[in-house]
Amino acid sequence: MGAGRKKADIWALVIFAGFAIVVVFLIYPLFDVFKYSFADKETGQASFANWKEFFGRAYYLRAFGHSISVALLTTVFSSLLGIPLAFFTSRYKIKGSNLLSTLSVLALLSPPFIGAYSWITMLGRNGFLRNLFLSVGIRLPQIYGLFGIVLADTLQYYPFISLMLAGSLMTIDRSLEEASENLGARSLRTFFSVTMPLVLPSLTGGALIVFMMSLSNFGTPMIIGGNYLVLPTLAYNLYTSEIAESPGMASTVSIILMLCASVIIVLQQWLSSRRKYASMLVNRPVVKKLKGAKSFFAHLLCYLIVGLSTLPLAVIVFYSFRNTSGPVFTTGFGLTSYKQIFFDVPKTVANSFIYSFIAVVLIAGIGTLIGFTIARKRNLAVRILDPLLMIPYIVPGTVLGIGFIVAFNRKPLYLAGTAAIIIMTYFIRRLPYSVRSAASILKQIDPALEEAGINLGSPPGRTFRTVTLPLMQSGIISGAIMSWVTSMNELSASILLYVGRTMTMPIKIYLSVLDGYFGTASAMSTILLVVTGVAMFVVNRYFNRGSETFIAT
Repeated sequence: MGAGRKKADIWALVIFAGFAIVVVFLIYPLFDVFKYSFADKETGQASFANWKEFFGRAYYLRAFGHSISVALLTTVFSSLLGIPLAFFTSRYKIKGSNLLSTLSVLALLSPPFIGAYSWITMLGRNGFLRNLFLSVGIRLPQIYGLFGIVLADTLQYYPFISLMLAGSLMTIDRSLEEASENLGARSLRTFFSVTMPLVLPSLTGGALIVFMMSLSNFGTPMIIGGNYLVLPTLAYNLYTSEIAESPGMASTVSIILMLCASVIIVLQQWLSSRRKYASMLVNRPVVKKLKGAKSFFAHLLCYLIVGLSTLPLAVIVFYSFRNTSGPVFTTGFGLTSYKQIFFDVPKTVANSFIYSFIAVVLIAGIGTLIGFTIARKRNLAVRILDPLLMIPYIVPGTVLGIGFIVAFNRKPLYLAGTAAIIIMTYFIRRLPYSVRSAASILKQIDPALEEAGINLGSPPGRTFRTVTLPLMQSGIISGAIMSWVTSMNELSASILLYVGRTMTMPIKIYLSVLDGYFGTASAMSTILLVVTGVAMFVVNRYFNRGSETFIAT
């Protein structure tokens, strides 16, 4: 009986801590954003002035339309690339398919602004590819604006669709497709009438992620967008212009961004719930071998898609080794840019590693404990806490950054200008993935193992530490590694929160691109790419985790 009380007290404390984190680092900052959106800039009284101004001015509505256009076009083109890639690599023997998967995930996990900057070096006003095509009389479209944003976003985010879809394509019942073909349907008709409806939940899930990522992406449109304003860049510009006043319009834009994300999530869930998509899984698809022209075109398509998405990364690495003189590239190759980084801005590099490491320690520790309570303690408090912890999923980084700087720029919790505010941003943005990962792992562990330990007299805390935690170890560590990588690459929130001494590598890359120091930007981008690649290798090699780890994180 005493053990039962102790057990209840331990996990009640974890639940209380979960609510405290949500209230302090989510509800409190976001409430401030909400409050300022309804505050009159002059009097501070409750008012709809900001909302009337937003919906009454073409300037703001144009940015809203731009955001929706970018998100929709990126989702459509990502589907056009992701669906065939997933189909061919999962249903047919494509040589080097593991390499293709690794390269596409590397492109996916690389910072978005790296791809944007790379496309500028290729297709910008003086880009080498643009000049090459001009030499043979072909004028390529301008990379700045809608075309460039959609191109960069599509070639980064399509793996969300291809990886999620590949897993579903290998788990549907083959007999359904065979029945369609036996009734006279051609392969193409079978694909659209039978196969695609069965994998629709995975497709809409991947499309939802692509839509939300492109909707909330700050770095790409800021670097490559030119005058093509979208909501994240509009919110940033408004906040920096309102910094001495009430951030009313920036807050209003932030709320609209969140509302857009929420509507899309509800729409996706409605689409997925309209029909039954389950099959018996007794006759799984067989990987076939293509021959002749079909094999050639299938390989060509797969390698072309992945090659295009990997091209910006190769260009970045290439330029990082070119000699520079200030902002100008000179002839020859060397380590000039790397020397400049480690001699001129070593603290920036150190900040990125230290801040993300501290954040991930918090993410792994707290996320695992909260994940355990969500999986094992389905009481009223947990049922309320679970959806609250998903709030960061629909909050773009720019919005959270504005919320943090507004909320924590005064007592009782003054964090503005400190490393703590950036670390806590990393923490709260990645915490839901750790919680969800821990909860899903626990579904595979029989609670009877923990109950046996407690019945033998082991306290709940000790039972968790000695029985449950070792069984969860692989998933926790792999998730922590990937959370660390994505924290290392974070820009959209930290760009609003940093001061000189708390600058990180993504911020420095962004500022270097704006200032024309492409060599320095390339070198730091290459370091981030190497970190990402090594992390992927470690997770795949030592923790036996597949692509689902990268998608979840």
